[in-house]
Amino acid sequence: MSHVQKNIHKTPSMASISYLSSRATPLNSSPFLPPPPPPPPTTAVLLRFPSKTAPLAASLLQNGSHVKRTTLHDLYEKQGQSPWYDNLCRPVTDLLPLIESGVRGVTSNPTIFQKAISTSTAYNDQFMELVQGGKDIESAYWELVVKDIQDACRMFEPIYDETDGGDGYVSVEVSPWLGDDTQGTIDAAKWLHKVVDRPNVHIKIPATTACVPSIKEVISFGISVNVTLIFSLSRYEAVIDAYLDGLEASGLDDLSRIASVASFYVSRVDTLVDSTLEKIGTPEALELRGKAANAQAALAFQLYQKKFSGPRWEALVKKGAKKQRLLWASTNVKNPSYPDTLYVAPLVGPDTVSTMPDEALQAFIDHGTVGRTIDSNVSEAEGIYSALEKLGIDWSYVGSRLEVEGLVSFKTSFNSLLDNLQEKANSMILVSM
Repeated sequence: MSHVQKNIHKTPSMASISYLSSRATPLNSSPFLPPPPPPPPTTAVLLRFPSKTAPLAASLLQNGSHVKRTTLHDLYEKQGQSPWYDNLCRPVTDLLPLIESGVRGVTSNPTIFQKAISTSTAYNDQFMELVQGGKDIESAYWELVVKDIQDACRMFEPIYDETDGGDGYVSVEVSPWLGDDTQGTIDAAKWLHKVVDRPNVHIKIPATTACVPSIKEVISFGISVNVTLIFSLSRYEAVIDAYLDGLEASGLDDLSRIASVASFYVSRVDTLVDSTLEKIGTPEALELRGKAANAQAALAFQLYQKKFSGPRWEALVKKGAKKQRLLWASTNVKNPSYPDTLYVAPLVGPDTVSTMPDEALQAFIDHGTVGRTIDSNVSEAEGIYSALEKLGIDWSYVGSRLEVEGLVSFKTSFNSLLDNLQEKANSMILVSM
């Protein structure tokens, strides 16, 4: 067992940030470094790109200095779908070419930060300062993360302001070890919201059974939330209800500052369902490969339209409530035989978000097509969904299994990064001796 797994739940006061460390700072006394200075002007960084995003950012330039208009602009302006970027690393100012290309928000998760922090030297100076100042490993991790989130929020704040809080959000996730802890998740969300202290931050909460009540409570405090790891229609409906319940429980006369997205995962659904279809092996089963995820997504959009209409919703609209937008997540294509825009182009619809990692974003900018597709053939989606059920696909099982796998993946990344940071800290101590 890793050293970081042995200290879980040491004290209740550490619930929000300290599920893995032995000396973490309590909720009410977590000092953070002063806010960094404002980013330099756009023209000062247009020609600098981190190794991860260099090919993507470079492809967006025209005549060496100006970002050309892309399909992402059309996606938002013509179809009302917001393209977000599913990645974050230092230097955060390298998001600027992507913002000019039409990106309107950022999502992050423990795996993204594990890759960013463990493979880059850009975090070393701050980390060394934190360790030398007596910070434990997990508290240092959160300070590294919060700085990136704050800096990214500054980058997208003009979009947030221009849209009156409708767009321009940056998401940061609570510890993946809180997936079965209702109150711990509430405390973590409140703490993150407080320390990030930016109007355009989304606190990510997983849509587990334990955390659905957390969503209601956090929303009721007026905190904007990105609900993540949604893999089934039944869980999605529970998430919508939690959002509506939270708005109603807030007691606020003005709900316009509360925003939320529901992150509905797509490609992972096909990965699991396809493996079952291949085991079945009949022509009918094989014909349905690569169709489950988008069919379920299309039905999710129908549910979205139904739930955000009618008397209950209209009463909230009178108080300024915003719809909890559907966000398509896990949009990278994992099967190389499928089109590389499979989980983007067929899911275009109004008042939705598509968050794309580098490969999907590059593909859509390069050859994606823009047109309303999410409800272009609902009857076909219903037919595919039913046909899969008849073949033995249990949608409830699919959702439950993918939720567990998603949490395990994030926990693994979280632990791996803490171990990596511990090794780095040990090396720093040896060097200084």
